[in-house]
Amino acid sequence: MMTNEVSHTQLPSRPDYDAIAAWIKPESRVLDLGCGDGSLLRHLKNQLNVHGYGIEIDTQNILACFENGINVIHSDLESGLSGFGDDSFDYVILSQTLQAMKNTEKIILEMLRVGKQGIVSFPNFGYWKNRLQVFSGRMPISRCLPYEWYNTPNIHLCTLHDFEQLCHQLQVNILEQRVMNGERKMVLLPNLFGMLAFYRFSREPKTG
Repeated sequence: MMTNEVSHTQLPSRPDYDAIAAWIKPESRVLDLGCGDGSLLRHLKNQLNVHGYGIEIDTQNILACFENGINVIHSDLESGLSGFGDDSFDYVILSQTLQAMKNTEKIILEMLRVGKQGIVSFPNFGYWKNRLQVFSGRMPISRCLPYEWYNTPNIHLCTLHDFEQLCHQLQVNILEQRVMNGERKMVLLPNLFGMLAFYRFSREPKTG
């Protein structure tokens, strides 16, 4: 299911969307996995005139994508991306959905099969306030992890170091990293002080 109308209404700035947009070249082909209501793709279309598709399973979100003028395909990410050929996109994005995936390794490799580069963002479980709540004997609840332990969709929470180790195991090359706390980019001890992590990666060796 898809729609072709694009709205060019100016959207309020969102630091997480801006962080992703900074890595994407204008006019690129973009696939947004678990695109929700399509607001990220709409932001990228407005800012960079990208040619994008979203994949989403929730019916209400699909309807919202239509309202946002986003091309959306109704599909379950856990079943893979077999509907797309190799190198169909310049970028494949998985924004704050990685921690909810059952087959984490599979989706990362599929991202790099259908796209030249992958971009992921996820809540950093190593953030100091999360650690403090664990030390107090409770599962963390925060702006990026708003659920209770019994109703959370998050099944594979990780830290920056965990994700980087997985990339090493999968022979995935990390091209850039950005760690943020609200609007602030965290440079000093990002695995401790960063709330939300962003990574851009590829399957090809870095040059230069």
